[in-house]
Amino acid sequence: MKRFIRILALALVATLATGALSAQLFPRPKNNRENQLRTLDGVVMGKGDAPLSGAVVYLKNAKTLAVKSLYSGDDGGYRFNALAPNTDYEVFAEYKGKKSDTKTMSSFDSRPNVRINLHIDSPK
Repeated sequence: MKRFIRILALALVATLATGALSAQLFPRPKNNRENQLRTLDGVVMGKGDAPLSGAVVYLKNAKTLAVKSLYSGDDGGYRFNALAPNTDYEVFAEYKGKKSDTKTMSSFDSRPNVRINLHIDSPK
């Protein structure tokens, strides 16, 4: 019986050492930074901070150089979902031939939801 307990204890120690049982007993949190997708939203505004409906908003991935675009809504709002947490993004807007400054969403900014408002010097 003592021998059985000793073998069982050694097996338990070996299992803990390999991490198999410890991973089951102490799982890692699911919301670690590598798996957490991010969202970028904001409002495109013109003179007097009036919202600009129908402005084209561009989002450029600084790693792959891929560009996504969308139109701002009736309230001037825009939203890009499911963005990689470890990537920098550049965002700007265009409206009737005028362009906003380019803003950056940094990978060092750990917030899951980032708001960047864009201003275009154009009348409504």
